[in-house]
Amino acid sequence: MQNPTFGQLLRDPTMLLAFGFGSGLSPKAPGTFGTLAAIPFWWLMQGLSPSWYLAIVIIAALVGFYLCGAAAEKLGVHDHGGIVWDEMVGYWLTMFMAPAGWGWALYGFVLFRLFDIAKPQPIRWADRRVHGGVGIMLDDILAAVYAALILQLTAHFMG
Repeated sequence: MQNPTFGQLLRDPTMLLAFGFGSGLSPKAPGTFGTLAAIPFWWLMQGLSPSWYLAIVIIAALVGFYLCGAAAEKLGVHDHGGIVWDEMVGYWLTMFMAPAGWGWALYGFVLFRLFDIAKPQPIRWADRRVHGGVGIMLDDILAAVYAALILQLTAHFMG
């Protein structure tokens, strides 16, 4: 199953989640579409207390280690571009304790995508050296930490 169809995703819950409810099927920029798919979930989570929000993100990351690894194994490709659960978790982590508002949501989106695409160190190292589900998730988690730091610094100095 090199390039699954939406019908195949619907029959396999692991693949459906790993492919971001189908957003990873985009022929162009699946990571960007996966990150876009994360925004409605963030919108629902943003009113939660920080401890509940972070608990959800941690659980999503732990589940992601399995989902991404299982999907990569089924596809026979390490970090297939359509696997976007890692981008979703990365965006949610970027937006942890972010100021409210769509401007901040867009800013977090742009920051996360920039770090995920550019892969400055140690993100690049993790992307190349850590394999399996943990490796697929780790580079996006690191990109999210960078993006969150910039977002929080911007919010601090603007406020």
